[in-house]
Amino acid sequence: MTVNVKEILKEHDTFPKLLRYQAKRLGDSRVALREKEFGIWQEYTWKEYYTRVKHFALGLVSLGMKKGDKLSIIGDNRPEWVMAEIAAQSIGAVPLGIYQDSTLKEVAYVIDHSDSTFVVAEDQEQVDKVLDMMDQLPKVKYVIYTDPRGMRNYKQPFLLDFKEVELFGRELEAKEPDLFDRMVDETSWEDLALICYTSGTTGFPKGAMLSYKNLLSMAKNLNEVDPKREDDDFVSFLPLAWIGEQMMSLSSALLIGFTVNFPEEPETVQENIREIGPHVMFSPPRIWENMTSTVQVKILDASPFKRFMYNKFLPVGYEYADYKFQKKEPPLSLKIKYKLAYWLLFRALKDRLGLLRIRTAYTGGAALGPDVFRFFHAIGVNLKQIYGQTEISGISCVHRDDDINFDSVGKPIPETEIIISERGEILSRSPSVFMGYYKNEEATKETLEGGWLHSGDAGYFTEDGHLVVIDRLKDVMVLNNGTRFSPQFIENKLKFSPYIKEAVCMGHGKDYIAAMICIDYPNVGKWAETRRISYTTYTDLASKKEVYDMIEKEVRKVNETLPEESRIRKFVLLYKELDADDDELTRTRKVRRKFVAERYKKVIDAMYSDAEDIYIEATIKYQDGKTSHIKTTMIIKDLMKEDDKGGLLRTAHN
Repeated sequence: MTVNVKEILKEHDTFPKLLRYQAKRLGDSRVALREKEFGIWQEYTWKEYYTRVKHFALGLVSLGMKKGDKLSIIGDNRPEWVMAEIAAQSIGAVPLGIYQDSTLKEVAYVIDHSDSTFVVAEDQEQVDKVLDMMDQLPKVKYVIYTDPRGMRNYKQPFLLDFKEVELFGRELEAKEPDLFDRMVDETSWEDLALICYTSGTTGFPKGAMLSYKNLLSMAKNLNEVDPKREDDDFVSFLPLAWIGEQMMSLSSALLIGFTVNFPEEPETVQENIREIGPHVMFSPPRIWENMTSTVQVKILDASPFKRFMYNKFLPVGYEYADYKFQKKEPPLSLKIKYKLAYWLLFRALKDRLGLLRIRTAYTGGAALGPDVFRFFHAIGVNLKQIYGQTEISGISCVHRDDDINFDSVGKPIPETEIIISERGEILSRSPSVFMGYYKNEEATKETLEGGWLHSGDAGYFTEDGHLVVIDRLKDVMVLNNGTRFSPQFIENKLKFSPYIKEAVCMGHGKDYIAAMICIDYPNVGKWAETRRISYTTYTDLASKKEVYDMIEKEVRKVNETLPEESRIRKFVLLYKELDADDDELTRTRKVRRKFVAERYKKVIDAMYSDAEDIYIEATIKYQDGKTSHIKTTMIIKDLMKEDDKGGLLRTAHN
């Protein structure tokens, strides 16, 4: 059943008002939230969702929370996260999220910078992070935990159980039964609803202030392009601190009334997605890339018959998808072959991935390689690229049904105006553009200069109105011969390989392009084991000659798809994975290029010299704080030199 969102927003224009509306409309007849716990799916109806939010909000009031206060939330995706968020908003306070894998330094920075007086932490691990930094958090009055396991011996008076706070709320409700409704009625369209911290590719994250107008305008306009239904299922597994997840699990879910499902653990996401069979899915490129890699690796281990079926029918899927991309009607013979391929292969494959009921699948946060795009459309998944930033409430462009151009990010959604500046920067204007950065007027003025949101991305429009994002404006590189190239575009092509997890290309001001590559440890490990290649650690595996030779073939495949002047000439396999805990990636897995360039300067300099290898001594820091010292020699593969060798050998043979 589709929903008239324009009519709903006339009266219910904030998250707390929408929750109250959906609870009155749907009551106990429909599930709002579902969480897998102890192997069983626990369900909360809309009425139960509303009641728990009400009691937690009143509990916060009884503890002294007032309008304008800040509430930090840290942990995995759980019903209590969204309940705490809406509870704070019901009071007129402002919630904000912290990535659950953030380091102590990052946690302390966000809590202190945001002036948070209350913190909701999921479990003992997250509580310990806050407690370890309490001397640096003088503004924090209470820390509330949602999972009591392991908390029995914690006696600090400012530590409270989530359910204990709900109990305080029930007691306050008995005294003032109309208080919650009065507070909700006072919330308004223009109010600050959320502070969403950016991923911080260039340093500490900035707090983007988003109003209900920003968040709900975006949800309304996205729904005009891709209508959601109240009987849809959505699986929430990306960090709720990220605007992309807020966009679906709160803005869209509260407006439409669909069910949000929370997986048991981050490690069980794929299994839980298969159990739920969502109708709508939103994931960053790494999830779609991982799915593709999983299929490719499993096919290598499959029986000869299954491999035959896969290799026989996948080209049929690609051919059918290409007709769709070109907006051409496939011939009848291809339609019949595709129907056969779907029932014999693609349907089972979609089911294994949990995508059998998918109506709309989104990818965003970074560019997705065209090869991955083609793969999902080949098997019948309606995958669309979206584009946006935290500062525009998550989305400004999306592909339309039957108008997919995998080199683009689609067309602007309704009420969104996009232009390209003289220097090639993408500028946006819409009701979803944020209010500014919290406590950072200078950055706000720069980003909203001239009334337009400056994205920092380089791009252009195609003749048919699709927006093409080249790369970050500061990341577009130029070789000495004047060739301009996007490192991200090449990196995405490399990451289509099941054996490459991450890649960083460079070449600005140089004579050629070089790449640092991180192998996909599980997949390359499996590849090595089937060939009886022994190894001990990631570092050891990445230094094997056989692995280098295999990755060289993958790089050459990519080079064949690139213009000659934009091909990779040299590469090395890094001795460790790039890691957010080492500040090499953001929490949304974007490469911090400047930091990586400085940290691996010795490696990069060697690739632009005549060296054939480089000796490295380095210290690796693990998440638990432990360190290990490694010594290794990294081979520098020069593909041009290899080509020359091949030419000499062929000449000698002739």
